Amino acid sequence: MNQLRKPIVAIIGRPNVGKSSLFNRLIRNLAAVVNDSPGITRDRNYAETEWNGRAFIIVDTGGYVLRTRDRMELMIRQQVQAAIDEADMILFLVDVSVGITDLDLEIARILQKGGRQCLLAVNKVDTFKQEPDVAQFYNLGLGEPIPVSALTGRNSGDLLDAIVQYLPEQEELQEEEEEGIKVAILGRPNVGKSSFVNTLLGQERMIVDETPGTTRDSIDTKFEHNGKKFVLIDTAGLRKRSRIKEQVEFYSSLRALRSLQRCDVALVLSDVTDGLVTQDKKILSQANRFGKGIVLAVNKWDLIKGDADEARRLSEQVGRELISMNYVPVIYTSALTGENVHESLALICSVYDNWGRKVPTSHLNRFLSAMRGEGRLARSGVMSRVRLVYGTQKSTRPPTFIFFANRPDLIDDGYRRYVENRLREEFGFEGTPIRLLFRRK
Repeated sequence: MNQLRKPIVAIIGRPNVGKSSLFNRLIRNLAAVVNDSPGITRDRNYAETEWNGRAFIIVDTGGYVLRTRDRMELMIRQQVQAAIDEADMILFLVDVSVGITDLDLEIARILQKGGRQCLLAVNKVDTFKQEPDVAQFYNLGLGEPIPVSALTGRNSGDLLDAIVQYLPEQEELQEEEEEGIKVAILGRPNVGKSSFVNTLLGQERMIVDETPGTTRDSIDTKFEHNGKKFVLIDTAGLRKRSRIKEQVEFYSSLRALRSLQRCDVALVLSDVTDGLVTQDKKILSQANRFGKGIVLAVNKWDLIKGDADEARRLSEQVGRELISMNYVPVIYTSALTGENVHESLALICSVYDNWGRKVPTSHLNRFLSAMRGEGRLARSGVMSRVRLVYGTQKSTRPPTFIFFANRPDLIDDGYRRYVENRLREEFGFEGTPIRLLFRRK
């Protein structure tokens, strides 16, 4: 069986050329913070979008700053190279109001050597009077420059047409489905991912085999344990080290995107000594948006296991931080001692089963009938007029439900959460996101 993954388009360029503004324009949303000051985009933003029936992922990257010190120049080259290596297409953005800079020329030279499909977009062409200034960018040697205005949206449709035209054909993106549960090991640097993987694969009674994966320069590790087959996705790439922090974060973020696209279950590792920090929650949120099964492993538990009060405090803290994703199961592990590393596989299997679970329509409608009988569907004010009269499960992986209502236009986020929570109370679905669609009766 084949599956299709979405290609990745990375926007790169020096600071203040409007990368985040263009990112927001192309995804038709205000996802990235926009400011005239350079250096605003530090975390890498990404979003799925679609144009003319083609779905793809856009990555908004930080700006490249030219410095005289060699270390900074190396950082620039390595980060640009990371984008070239991991993206299917590069969207190189320049600024018509400034013209060609030395840094533009340096990035263009790197792109010419990279071998990736590249589009050159010239931003801040807000009126036709500025279009003659676009011709100078032919000197970058990257083909025809596309004038665009992220501020006004001018020519953004033409740019999207060009992106879709040069995206790889879908058959080139097909992946052979591996036998077994595909697990992506994700987490911040130094949370113990490599130690966790080594301990996991070092367990007795496991058959291990390494074969090339479909992600560039990655190794998919296949193994079997207690009769269950697993595939660890992209663990080799996630174990790579570098002393240049920015390059690692950028490279890992793109690699994580590919891992999430291909996996069935995301095993997210956090460090017990840090608690559940913002970056951990971002990784969990990304997995949720991709609709993947999720397990949170709080690693290095051996460091505080002897302190009962501290262990209880940290467990409570994790629970509070996960309140918006309280369906995610948590397991406390130690890659050093092996504690609960083996047990995580059983939890992954359970989440995988829930991720592909199908609720019979008859059971779902008995559930709705019971809710109506309890008066649970009525709420005060406007929401008291909403009635769910019929439901069916549209698909699995993740479980997706369609509910037919008398007034779907009145349903708000709070009501969605209420219905989701009741579904989980009735049917479980631990570890998997649930998608809800509401249609008129």
